Amino acid sequence: MLSAEEFARTKFDLPEGGRWAELVSGEVRQFEAPDDSHGTIVLNLTKALGEHLHSGNGTSVDDPGQRAYACYELGLVTRRDPDTVRCPPVSIFIGGEAFAEMDREVTESRPGLVIELATSNQRRAEMAERVLEWHAWGVTCVWIVNSIDKSVHVAEPGQVVEVRTTSETLAGPAALAGLEVPVRDLFVEPDWWTR
Repeated sequence: MLSAEEFARTKFDLPEGGRWAELVSGEVRQFEAPDDSHGTIVLNLTKALGEHLHSGNGTSVDDPGQRAYACYELGLVTRRDPDTVRCPPVSIFIGGEAFAEMDREVTESRPGLVIELATSNQRRAEMAERVLEWHAWGVTCVWIVNSIDKSVHVAEPGQVVEVRTTSETLAGPAALAGLEVPVRDLFVEPDWWTR
């Protein structure tokens, strides 16, 4: 049984540098590598979030003084004794000290938005369980990007899951006022990739 801190110290010794590993109830769980679209989706999310957050619009509707920032593949400690550390592709933190989580391997701070990518059969099979875990831990919004049908599922506690397709625009939760991302843009390969 490992603690979250032990997992963080030893993660890089795992296959592929621990990139596809998480800690679940004290045990290391290795995930299968995602499909090729994973990197494209993360790149496009990063661009959309970066443009929004750096334009001065990354504030909360509830408290315009609270700024937001993104972290990538940060270990989130969702449970203790035994410890569980989930590493979603993107976590958006609202408020607090700007970029406080950036240099950490794991944190117990809760993001306002978690973005999951259903880019492997294993991740797709476990996604409902992961969403329930995020909500139980206090995350108020989860986006699930599905590379198979090119959709985004928006899951908020106590609400019906909304599905956005490539003909629709994804709007950020209240914590990310004004964020709008055309769903089709998440799946567009960069020009340099297709040449």
